[in-house]
Amino acid sequence: MTVATVTTGEHHPIAWYGEMKPREKNTFWACTGGWILDAMDVQIFSFAIPAIIAAFAISNAEAGLIGTVTLLTSAFGGWFAGALSDRFGRVRTLQITIVWFAFFTFLCGFAQNYSQLFIFRALMGLGFGGEWAAAAVLIGEVIRPEHRGKAVGAMQSGWAIGWGIAALLATWFFSVMPADTAWRVLFWIGITPAVLVFFVRRFVDEPPVFAQTQQNLAASGKTANFLEIFSPSMLRTTILTCLLTTGAQGGYYAITTWLPTFLRTERKLTILSTGGYLAVIITGSLLGYWVSAWLNDRIGRRANFILFACCSIVTVLVYTQVPVDNTMMLFLGFPLGFFSQGVFSGMGPFLTELFPTRMRGSGQGFAYNFGRGIAAMNPLLVGMLSAVLPLGQSIGVFAVIAYGPLTAAALLLPETKGGRRKMSACSKRSCARKQKRV
Repeated sequence: MTVATVTTGEHHPIAWYGEMKPREKNTFWACTGGWILDAMDVQIFSFAIPAIIAAFAISNAEAGLIGTVTLLTSAFGGWFAGALSDRFGRVRTLQITIVWFAFFTFLCGFAQNYSQLFIFRALMGLGFGGEWAAAAVLIGEVIRPEHRGKAVGAMQSGWAIGWGIAALLATWFFSVMPADTAWRVLFWIGITPAVLVFFVRRFVDEPPVFAQTQQNLAASGKTANFLEIFSPSMLRTTILTCLLTTGAQGGYYAITTWLPTFLRTERKLTILSTGGYLAVIITGSLLGYWVSAWLNDRIGRRANFILFACCSIVTVLVYTQVPVDNTMMLFLGFPLGFFSQGVFSGMGPFLTELFPTRMRGSGQGFAYNFGRGIAAMNPLLVGMLSAVLPLGQSIGVFAVIAYGPLTAAALLLPETKGGRRKMSACSKRSCARKQKRV
């Protein structure tokens, strides 16, 4: 009879961090820092939309198209970065992607017309998509299985912090500068993530499991093959993980790309008031990430996805469709952020555990960024629908539709809590025969 042992901090909300080794902590902070700064650079655009519309005399649909092309190119960036990380290493790929998205965010501040901003933002997307692909695989392989959900989920919470930094900077700059100057300064600040590369180069090493896999492949005369994720044995997993990520990101981008504009134009809030409402949403997001990260290791990946998706549908509908006063909308911002962002905490550990090491970067990078590519249509579609419906209703329609595929995929994929898929009946019989022989 086998007795399951549980480490002291396995289900403790914060004890897991103290149990990590220095190598794990360095990797955690490098990946978390990269994700914070990635989020800051991406979310800057959502705060700059009203000023950009005025500066270049463009429509909501044209502004939405910039958001869409950024997400589309980020899908390709994630695919490339995932494949590169399997071939050349997680750490090197992470460094390249950070420098890339920081540089092109910086250039956005110099755009003199719509076309230039469109191109710079599209190029920025390549690095934006690639950073997550490299970082999520890296931290997922370094952190031990019993803490993987909490650690990778905590890394994912860095998005809320980066979003908060962007909100604070936007509130400050638009309060003290002319609008046409403020949005440019926001993008210029986007060069700061490049500094993180020095920390990554000095303190972060390749995961041992990746190094061993590379040695095994070299010994057998093989190399990592991106197309293996479409092999018969992996195709179902690849398709379902793409569906999962499409749902999560479709809801997210429908909401956050247009949320500042919705608060400014439909709710008639001032810049400072908008910052206050967003602060409540971002605070909810941060706590949602942390709670979801803990629940991932407590109740399992699949149950957590379904719980947060169902709650997201309810909160988005109430926030965007039900006529409420501004005070009630302020309070509703907390559950909106909590559920719509917390759903992402399980994405990294789940994808890490579903794909084998030799194709993990390719599989994880492709699945997550395929979802991002399809979800990229939502900013454009919301902008187009807002020509015939109020912007709030347009946001709600596409956000709610997105959470259906997420729930379906979560139901169809295997549970991976603890670092491996649940054994099938055949596997259990095989295991029993081995124990009998012993």
